[in-house]
Amino acid sequence: MIDKLMNTAVFKWIDDRSNIGSIIREHVTEYPTPRNLNYMWNFGSLAITVLVLQILTGIFLAMYYKPSAAMTIGGYTVAFDSVERIMRDVNFGWLIRYMHAVGASAFFVVVYMHMGRGLYYGSYKNPRELLWIIGVVILLIMQGAAFFGYLLPWGQMSFWGAVVITNLFGAIPVLGDFIGQLLVGGFAVGDPTLNRFFSLHYLFPLLLAAIVGGHIHALHVVHSNNPEGIDIDHDKETIPFHPYYTIKDAFGVCVFLLAYCYFVFYNPSAGGYFIEVDNYVPANNLQTPAHIAPVWYLTPWYTILRSFESKLLGVIMMGASLAILFVLPFLDRSKVRSARYRPVYRQMVILFFVAVLTLGYCGHASATPVLKVVGQIATAVYFGFFLLLPFVHKFEKTKPEPEGI
Repeated sequence: MIDKLMNTAVFKWIDDRSNIGSIIREHVTEYPTPRNLNYMWNFGSLAITVLVLQILTGIFLAMYYKPSAAMTIGGYTVAFDSVERIMRDVNFGWLIRYMHAVGASAFFVVVYMHMGRGLYYGSYKNPRELLWIIGVVILLIMQGAAFFGYLLPWGQMSFWGAVVITNLFGAIPVLGDFIGQLLVGGFAVGDPTLNRFFSLHYLFPLLLAAIVGGHIHALHVVHSNNPEGIDIDHDKETIPFHPYYTIKDAFGVCVFLLAYCYFVFYNPSAGGYFIEVDNYVPANNLQTPAHIAPVWYLTPWYTILRSFESKLLGVIMMGASLAILFVLPFLDRSKVRSARYRPVYRQMVILFFVAVLTLGYCGHASATPVLKVVGQIATAVYFGFFLLLPFVHKFEKTKPEPEGI
């Protein structure tokens, strides 16, 4: 279909004036790709698919949403009432909102899987360090967009979640109170906070789309890694991206959409993981919920935060847990990329994945003495992975790598 489109008179007219044909051939149709990529490489295209869905549904929701904490005649806030109006009165408003809510979780699922694949197969190593760093920037922007959007329904859980997180800035010496007031727009979460968060939540996905473009450009400069983690002969061991991987990615998108549509139509709250039950209750600044926790995709870092008695130390360690991702390419000094040929590293990666899942569970569940200890152990394992990484190559006996794929 792409070839037929490029042979039309209209496309040739545009190509003569923009050279878009050579760009498409270089970066899409004829882009050389390793011939042994498995389905773990589908999560990159899935992430782009979900990002487009999130931007489109977000634009439609913004047409009807009103970011105001003022009270209506019925006793609800304008923001909460506008969400209810979207759900009940706007044609297919319920569908758009559920697509956006489920899409937020889906976005983090595919991005976490995408990063996990990169971690396992060593896609962060030379010459792809910048590619990994841009990916971490994308993750941080995603988390910021998710946090800002979390407050917008102005439900009980979203309100108190924002109160807890914004209060953390007060633990930062000297500038903490100033940063907190700048973000909140005053001394407490209220109408100015809601307007700020709405503006930033709308801005961040557009910023994200631009950085994703830079991420793709960086990928096409250094080319894709492969499951073997070896450098390949681009003349003999690659195939064109189209039609081979466009068909493979399209199949992955279809499978993803089956799961996505199931949650959108049959289980949008996913047992409280996607949309908390408390968020169907209007925010009440005089009644604190019994259990305050962020959405599941932020809970690993929330667990790290509350694993320390000192509030300042918790904030520092939570920030360090994200900042350390930037230096990962420089910590791993092994010449072998893929965990297929690194037995010790493979066990470390699997243990790291288990630690992240454990942190996520502990952050979403009610705090108990046992879960606090479990969270502290998982936090130690999380940081231990990065701290041990510079020394693994000294004692790890790697398996021989293949000469080609």
